[in-house]
Amino acid sequence: MGPTEIGILGIIALFILLALRVPVAISMIIVGFVGTGVLNSWPAAMSTLSGETFVISTFYEVSVIPLFVLMGNLAAVSGMSRDLYDAAYAWVGHWRGGLASSTIVGCAGFAALSGSSVASAVTMGRVSLPEMRRYRYNDMLATGCIAAGGTLGILIPPSTGFVIYAILTEESIGRLFMAGILPGLLLTGLFMLTILVFTRIQPSAGPAGPETSLAEKLASLKRAGTIVAIIVITIGGIYGGVFTPVEAAGVGAFLALLVALFRRVLTWEKLQSVLLQTVRTTAMSFLILIGAHIFAPFLALSHIPGDLASLLIGLELGPIGILFVILAAYVVMGTFLEGFAMLVLTLPIVFPLIVELGFDPIWFGVIMVIVLEMGLISPPVGVNVFVVKGIAGDIPMGRIFKGIMPFWVAMGVCLVILIAFPQIALVIPNSMFN
Repeated sequence: MGPTEIGILGIIALFILLALRVPVAISMIIVGFVGTGVLNSWPAAMSTLSGETFVISTFYEVSVIPLFVLMGNLAAVSGMSRDLYDAAYAWVGHWRGGLASSTIVGCAGFAALSGSSVASAVTMGRVSLPEMRRYRYNDMLATGCIAAGGTLGILIPPSTGFVIYAILTEESIGRLFMAGILPGLLLTGLFMLTILVFTRIQPSAGPAGPETSLAEKLASLKRAGTIVAIIVITIGGIYGGVFTPVEAAGVGAFLALLVALFRRVLTWEKLQSVLLQTVRTTAMSFLILIGAHIFAPFLALSHIPGDLASLLIGLELGPIGILFVILAAYVVMGTFLEGFAMLVLTLPIVFPLIVELGFDPIWFGVIMVIVLEMGLISPPVGVNVFVVKGIAGDIPMGRIFKGIMPFWVAMGVCLVILIAFPQIALVIPNSMFN
């Protein structure tokens, strides 16, 4: 049996473990360890297991994950997320569908602090869903905009998705963060356009809220100024070369802590909850990265990445044609695989092919994250949909999935625009680092 056949058996074993509900990180560690032992040697497998675990655990750049997660958790506890939503509502709430648009804007702003799609969906959902239900918004529109808006958490920097992509591909975290800014704003705009079209077709789905005075609008901006200032300092500091991404994460977490202390909302119980949530998210992220780095050498030994590249190139579809085949496969996988699992499982196979085809790896990182976002709201796995279901327990799952479909289409439109105009993603990082 050759290396490729052993590699295929290893991938089958991996999916069997996942079907048995073994955590994806543990599944990759088991398959990677055994596969390396079979294809190379057991001492080499032991060396990979111990060496990669130590390298990831002590990798300085990975410390950006717990710091940004901590910043997002502190922002939620301190009430800054509510301030952001209230400001968005004061300015656009009087539009038809304005509450839904406010939710999208709030998710985009909170994404710039949390870096997590689930955190964005949970935090903004708890704030906005009661308001939308009070104004009798259509259940599909209300839950759909929360689930879709939450996905912005892994596109708008800081993003845990970009961090993991950068570590797996050895690309610059700072460049990826900067590359996500304009696509994030583009997708935010497309989501708001989707709401506008939805409410134009069905006006009763999103009735307009009350008009607010200019004084109320300005007062809401003043209250939201704290969270805006933290976003500008952290992201602007990276762009201006004042901070590295890790330093920006530390500064942002410290500022969020100061705000929580100043507002006197950080009780001992809340602090314990914030720290525990941060540790859980960090541990999960680290374990996934360790698993990916143990699984990748096994894939390299199996020759599967090279064989797949030869197969696709042999189809003579051209670079763009091959790219669409890859993206279509990711969309299908997103219906049954969790986003980060899909990222760490497939990137060692796909990334060498993307480089060989001549695509910019930073641009592809943005494309990859948007595809992961589509997976977050795709049936039947759609993690964000289950998060929203936890907030809106009386709304049937089927209606939530129907509600996300227009936003899912908007993500597809965003992908096409970025493929046609890659400079949308590259203009900021290229101007910053050149």
